[in-house]
Amino acid sequence: MAWGVLLAGLTWWSVRHDPPTVREQRSLDQAGPVVDRAVGELLAAVGRDGVPAIAPDQLDRGCRITPLEDGAELTRGVEVVVAGDDVGGLLQRMADRLPSQWRAGVRTSAGGPILRADAGEFVAVEGRSTGPGRALVTATTGCRPIGTGYRAPGPTGAERESAEASRALAAWGDAAGPVEVLAAPCPSGGTARTARAESAGGASDTPLAGAFRDTVGAPAVRDTADLYAARSDVAVLADRVDDRVRVAVTTGCPA
Repeated sequence: MAWGVLLAGLTWWSVRHDPPTVREQRSLDQAGPVVDRAVGELLAAVGRDGVPAIAPDQLDRGCRITPLEDGAELTRGVEVVVAGDDVGGLLQRMADRLPSQWRAGVRTSAGGPILRADAGEFVAVEGRSTGPGRALVTATTGCRPIGTGYRAPGPTGAERESAEASRALAAWGDAAGPVEVLAAPCPSGGTARTARAESAGGASDTPLAGAFRDTVGAPAVRDTADLYAARSDVAVLADRVDDRVRVAVTTGCPA
């Protein structure tokens, strides 16, 4: 009995005071800031090689830590559009710019090049092509105890990005809802911000580029019927999906 009490006491102490050795010892509220910082590192790693935007957050609940304990998984990321189709080259340059302790690398698989890295605290980074000239690089917690939950970085200071997203979207009618602002801390200081908005539907055939001619003031990286991407002091992405137009306006992190 005494041995059992001692063992239980040592276990309690270890769980609360020892450094985590497995993912399940870090709750979502502890891992969330690691993911946020990783997004900033990814934005900085894009450099001037593409047009980035912070992807919408994904918080998936219902995974299992143990048969008796529910958890949640947080995924945040950066989507990037490049001028050509060399997504592998983009991923390799990003890997080269990421922190050395991440041990980032790119390998070729049957589905194309894949970037993998370890952002620390058991946060996994992965990047791959999502289409011609497009990539998505994500940072994921894996299934974690929820703890007090994930709190996204405050979206303050995004007035310019939000106003530009709303103004551009007016070319296709009303927005489907309020502008969504996503943020991440930059490694050199400051905050990156992406303002996202979507039309309510019934989008006309108005060229995507027409809504941004006075905003970007730089040649487009991509300009097709269904995708527009350009970058100056802000980065602009616009997608036509079925009868809707989705717009993202981003102030990124300096390389």
